[in-house]
Amino acid sequence: MSVYMDRAKKLRADTSVHYNCAQTVVLSFGPESGLNDDALMNITSNFGSGMKRGGTCGAVSAVAMVLGLFGISDQSVLNSYYSEFMINHDNNMDCRDLLRVNAKKGGDRKNHCDGMVFEAVEMAEKILRDYGKIA
Repeated sequence: MSVYMDRAKKLRADTSVHYNCAQTVVLSFGPESGLNDDALMNITSNFGSGMKRGGTCGAVSAVAMVLGLFGISDQSVLNSYYSEFMINHDNNMDCRDLLRVNAKKGGDRKNHCDGMVFEAVEMAEKILRDYGKIA
C-alpha cells in the first residue's frame, strides 16, 4: 500500500472528525502539496457530497484539485481521468447518481464513499507518478 492510500484509509477510519470525500483525497497528498492541513480542510470543505448538492462527486473533484496543487492543469490529462472514472462507473460522475446506483446494488453509503475515495487516491497517485511529480 502506498503512503497516500495509507493516509486516506487512516482519515476515513478516524471517527473523531468527519473528513468528507474531497478532504480525504486532498489531505492524503497534503504533506507534499506545500499547504497545511487547515488550509486544505477549508479549501475542500464545500466539495463533499457533490458540492453539498449531489453534483460532481467530491472525490472526483478532489483529484482535479490534487493535480492542480502539483502543477498539472493539462486539459487532456483531466479529460482522460474523467473518461476513465466514468467508464468505471457506468458514465456516472455525480454523487447522487453514484449513490443511487450503489443503493440499487444494496450497498451502504459509508463503504461506497470509502471506495470512491480510495479509487480517487489511486488514480491521482498514478497520474502524479506518470508525470514525475511524486516518487
